[in-house]
Amino acid sequence: MKRETRNEMRDTNSDMKSKRIAILSPVAWRTPPRAYGAWETVAGNITEGLVARGWKDVTLFATKESLTKAKLEGWVEKGYEEDKSQIPLVSTCLHISKVMERAGEFDLIHNNFDYLPLTYLPFIKTPMLTTIHGFSDPDILRVYHDHKDTYYVSISDSDRDPGLPYLATVYNGIDLSNLTFRQTPGDKLVHYGRIHNDKGTHLAIEVAKKCGVDLIIAGIIQDQKYFDELVKPHLNQSSIQYIGPVNPVQRDALLKEALAVIHLNLIPERFGLVMAESMAAGVPVIAMDLGSCREVIVDEQTGYLVNNVDEAAEAVGKIDRIDRWKCRQRVEENFTIDCMVAGYEKVYEEIFRREQQNNGHKDTKSQRN
Repeated sequence: MKRETRNEMRDTNSDMKSKRIAILSPVAWRTPPRAYGAWETVAGNITEGLVARGWKDVTLFATKESLTKAKLEGWVEKGYEEDKSQIPLVSTCLHISKVMERAGEFDLIHNNFDYLPLTYLPFIKTPMLTTIHGFSDPDILRVYHDHKDTYYVSISDSDRDPGLPYLATVYNGIDLSNLTFRQTPGDKLVHYGRIHNDKGTHLAIEVAKKCGVDLIIAGIIQDQKYFDELVKPHLNQSSIQYIGPVNPVQRDALLKEALAVIHLNLIPERFGLVMAESMAAGVPVIAMDLGSCREVIVDEQTGYLVNNVDEAAEAVGKIDRIDRWKCRQRVEENFTIDCMVAGYEKVYEEIFRREQQNNGHKDTKSQRN
């Protein structure tokens, strides 16, 4: 078999980076989000990463007020979580259908908006890659299983459905420019993200009380009843504080205060942007050993994997054994935007190869007929 020369490889790479790529982001929040919005964060990072790596024709489909160096297309003014006058399903359907109307203008649609775009596959010719950011309910698997002839990527090895054909696992990548590494630890425990039973906010409170260490809680309240019953009664203005959602600048200031981040999720973690962000700032993470946590954290090197509150409290007592620079290195080597986009480039290349092969087979079959 002929070996490609460097010039031929460079030409192939250049040709691929001329492909027309559509990034489909959700419209719950702005892309990138002001504060919370994990899927929008990742979709935005993929878009900006492609542009930074020399892709010439990238279009981000997101809310109209979104920010990007790529081309921006949108039909929904503001995210439906920020503008409560909208019916979420109406905005969702309008957004996705408009993208699919223009499918023929692109060589690949990279879907970051869950299962609904898959239902358009029988009606478009453009290949679609879907990054599965998690299965919100087992019932949505009916749609995924009905479209096994498309392309899927998981965001961790642990968050996979055995009935689906995956091209790869590509870990989420974060923007290091707004996360300051600090060698000197803070003196507080921090818990941030979604305030929900799944994320174990009440367990973080238990750990703080056991250790006698102050706790700062930040994030959107996703379950008001849970917050009112299991979080709010423990809040005060000193030892246990809730400061609301944080934007990237506020998050950086928050992590400056952190001795450790407590992440005691009660369901298997899908990826865990919070863990990567924390380690990027040099902050060790104490996480429940469920799902992807052991793929993100190196136990006893960048944090501790635990099974209950007692083990978490014990981990706080030995947090000074963690080398904070190793936390940062772990992220730089695995969870940056550049690492993520390099992974997606390999996936894109494989998709284009398969599509070319499939089209070649179709042409041959047509000629025979």
